[in-house]
Amino acid sequence: MASSGSSMLYSFLLFTVILSLQEMYRGKLASSELFTILGGFTSSLLFVMLLTFIGNYQETIGIRTGWGAVIVAEIVALIAAGTVHRVCITTCFLFSAALVYEINKLSGMMLSKSESKIRRH
Repeated sequence: MASSGSSMLYSFLLFTVILSLQEMYRGKLASSELFTILGGFTSSLLFVMLLTFIGNYQETIGIRTGWGAVIVAEIVALIAAGTVHRVCITTCFLFSAALVYEINKLSGMMLSKSESKIRRH
């Protein structure tokens, strides 16, 4: 498993690369309906990368993570989506909601596995 520091660095680098590519191809992403949906999806990837960065940063300094990190990451992702097209804001929100649901479900599964491992020993 990757350490918090390396995960934080990689997520920040991926956030920067995705944001740069999204801004470079802003015109193409706004050119058709399908590309607009793709623009919303790439913005939701920005959300996941920023959420990972914030979560690892909070873990590094010892702050408990909560819904505040989700809200901040979502606002930044929605602003980035708004620079592409207005419809990207809606699709980004929908994709991000689905992704945060899946992340929460995965986190619960991992937590239950680690708790059951602790109880056995």
